[in-house]
Amino acid sequence: MTLILTTSQLEGLVDRAATQDAVARVFADIARGTAAQPAPTSMGTPADTGRYLLMSAVSDTTGTAAVKLLADVPGNAERGLPTQRSVILVVDRADGAPAAVLHGAVPTRVRTAAATAVATSALAADDARVLGLIGAGALAREHVEALRRVRPFERLVVWSRDPARAEALIGAVGWEGEARVATDPREVAESAEVLCTLTPSTTPILRGAWLHEGQHVNVVGARPRPDEREVDAEAMARSSLWVDDRATAETKSGDLLLAVAEGALAVDDVVGTIGEVLAGRCRGRTSREEITLFDSVGIGAQDLAIADLLVSAARRAGVGTELDLGA
Repeated sequence: MTLILTTSQLEGLVDRAATQDAVARVFADIARGTAAQPAPTSMGTPADTGRYLLMSAVSDTTGTAAVKLLADVPGNAERGLPTQRSVILVVDRADGAPAAVLHGAVPTRVRTAAATAVATSALAADDARVLGLIGAGALAREHVEALRRVRPFERLVVWSRDPARAEALIGAVGWEGEARVATDPREVAESAEVLCTLTPSTTPILRGAWLHEGQHVNVVGARPRPDEREVDAEAMARSSLWVDDRATAETKSGDLLLAVAEGALAVDDVVGTIGEVLAGRCRGRTSREEITLFDSVGIGAQDLAIADLLVSAARRAGVGTELDLGA
């Protein structure tokens, strides 16, 4: 039987702490060779501005394989629809049976913030107390929930093109310390000790000139396209750089590829993956002054990790619809 899970069902099954643990584990498993994934396949035709990505992974830990089909459709913004939609198929490795089909919105949002939290835990200065967000949508709210678990932040600084949206975010997350809406992205960058870019910007919204010593930056929001980015080449060049997956970053990260094309750095300047840091196979932060940057493109192994948690939780709770797809 195949378990079908909808967005509303998935919202009630999320365990953020367990998701962070699962994402950290799968990152390290890839570094050790007990999980694997290819670079995502991106499909499209000249007549269509949309891109359709296959993101897959397999894991010894979960005993499953998974593939997500991500539809990246910029034209949906004019239709009042999400510009990215996805569905995840989970297969049991023991017999190849389709175990579950999940709507991708909730898993993608939660695992993306979990990956940021894992990277922040591994790379940010221990005494970081100011969290800065460029962007104030649902992904930003999820990041506040995830990041407050890994550092005892005391101040929150948020910028959005719509200041009312930033105010709403601060109210929604129940921030107990100082929180304010910034007038521009530069104010956030200059204030934050941990900084997250969470926008679908196609051109740099963050400048390297605004970064400061000791900062940790999570570059999260840009679509997985080699010609789109949130940060300029100077930001990449000034930072020590880690990625979620080398093959994915080297084909889908516009933040990395455009900086390389402009001569600011080379692909070989990437220090390593977060999984390699967790597995003790490459260095993390080496000084209080170092600027560290996590270039988060998003990988299939993250989807596999959270899907395994959600499917297990659904079966325990009796949530979802069971279908015999072979009938």
